[in-house]
Amino acid sequence: MPADMNDYFKKKKPEPSNNSNNNSGFNFPQNPFWDGNKIPVWAIAAGVLVVFLILFRPFTVINSGEVGIKVTFGKFSPEPLNPGLHFYIPMFEQIIPVNTKIRLITYSDKETSSVGENMATKYGSSTDGFEGGVKINPSIQVLDKRGLTVAIDIAVQYQLRAASAPETIEKWGASWEEKIINSKVREVVRDVVGQYPAEQLPEMRNEIAKSIQAKISAKIDALQGAPVLISSVELRNIDLPVKIKDQIERVQIAKQEVTIAEQQKEQAKQLADKITIEAEAQANANRVIASSLSPQLVQMEQIKVQGKFNEALKENKNAQIFLTPGGAVPNIWVDMKNNKQQQISTQQ
Repeated sequence: MPADMNDYFKKKKPEPSNNSNNNSGFNFPQNPFWDGNKIPVWAIAAGVLVVFLILFRPFTVINSGEVGIKVTFGKFSPEPLNPGLHFYIPMFEQIIPVNTKIRLITYSDKETSSVGENMATKYGSSTDGFEGGVKINPSIQVLDKRGLTVAIDIAVQYQLRAASAPETIEKWGASWEEKIINSKVREVVRDVVGQYPAEQLPEMRNEIAKSIQAKISAKIDALQGAPVLISSVELRNIDLPVKIKDQIERVQIAKQEVTIAEQQKEQAKQLADKITIEAEAQANANRVIASSLSPQLVQMEQIKVQGKFNEALKENKNAQIFLTPGGAVPNIWVDMKNNKQQQISTQQ
């Protein structure tokens, strides 16, 4: 066969497939994202993204009853983040969840304890654990008007204003409750209670409670940005010195004795008034009767009585009647059925 024909058939012969497992002699289309030798770029990028999300967690979830504060290179964003999912750039940005629910701080003689979350772990600063739903502090020791020590138990409900939360945390820090609530409450309680002597505190309790609530709300509202909303202030107990308690108890006993004496006096007066009224009524009745009597009327009444005696003599013939002249005194009836009386009558 001529050389040119051999060259022709060689050119027409199909080339072997690159797939070693394909024995059919046909060529299959190749994956455009992977040439069979190298890992695609998109797969590497996806893997890096997954590792980044796992290690750095560039997102956070703000729950209901919270707001988020975004901090970029130490600068606080003035707009709070609402509940939901929020992303940020790690190492450059930070999101701080802040509780905006109603909280309670109480002052009593119980052991100090706190309940709730601690924002110090989130904020990266140290506090005394004063963050969360409930905080119990010792009673507030106050000097009364005369310098006597009085212990006041009080409870305050409050919450952080969501709109001004970034400004509040930026200005007051993680321990804002200690600086705003605790300090103002103690200041107001000492000012108000110090205006009264200790023995007047129990009877002035309602006025004192209203004054404390009004002044605490006014002082906190006067702060820039009105950072906190006061829900209620409750005056729970006033613990007086022992000698003041004894004095008040003696005064109360004396008052009770005076009250009892006054009640007895009033009862005696009412009884005397009743007797007087009855006597006056009887006297008036007697005067009416006396004015209506006449000799003829008296004589007629005597005749009626005599008639009754006559009827009685029919049954007891041994009886004796002594008539009194003029009807000045009643007639005397002597029953002679008794033998002994009859003998005495006979002897006479």
